[in-house]
Amino acid sequence: MNSPRLLEGSVGFFDSGVGGLTILSAVLERVPDLSTAYLGDNARLPYGNLEEEEIFGNTVRGVRWLLDAGCPLVVVACNTASAQALRRIQREILPREFSSRRVLGVIRPSAEELVGQSKRGHIGIVGTTATVRSGAYTRECRNLRPDVVVTEVAAPALVPQIERGITTGPEIEETVRGAVGELIRRDSDIDTVLLACTHFPLVADTFSKTLPYNVRMVIQGPIVAASLQQYLLRHPEIDSLISRTARRTYNSLS
Repeated sequence: MNSPRLLEGSVGFFDSGVGGLTILSAVLERVPDLSTAYLGDNARLPYGNLEEEEIFGNTVRGVRWLLDAGCPLVVVACNTASAQALRRIQREILPREFSSRRVLGVIRPSAEELVGQSKRGHIGIVGTTATVRSGAYTRECRNLRPDVVVTEVAAPALVPQIERGITTGPEIEETVRGAVGELIRRDSDIDTVLLACTHFPLVADTFSKTLPYNVRMVIQGPIVAASLQQYLLRHPEIDSLISRTARRTYNSLS
């Protein structure tokens, strides 16, 4: 790992593996001068098949490392960690240990985009087992639009496949067909589908080819990037702590 002193003023991004890089890439397209520090917990992935307390402990470990290293703001660039750990970190860890720092997730801005885009009010979510089990997207979407119908389907094989470097071919196609087929079987009126794992954009082409032609596919990177940019505009007290020297660091938990 890099020396913690090198991360002062960087925006931290945490994920269980490489998926969060899809969020980081979108952020850097929008705010290219932002200094960033990426931390992947490759030793413990995939989070999506773990129990809640283990996900919470792993996420706290990663987020705390970035905050200790000097990041004034951390983005939990993982749907599973956002669903299972973010609120507890915001309520239990930050006030006690890092009262001047902030930690954001990916679920709220994604839900806002979904309810705004869906014309019929029928939304599909493809995520990990833990994300789907949490019901986080159903809650957030219904908080924003009470009449919305949300169908959540898990695709537990996708993250391990992607982490093994498999992003095309029959194995991926079979997994995606199974998830999409289950969504449409459960609600044929779905008009908007979110790839609710930051790994899944790496197989977005397969999803695009598999989804019905009249179903819109939503990818989180640009949504989270726009939300982060707006957050910094609304919170100059945090923005003033962030370096704009385009420094990049990449780290992995052991």
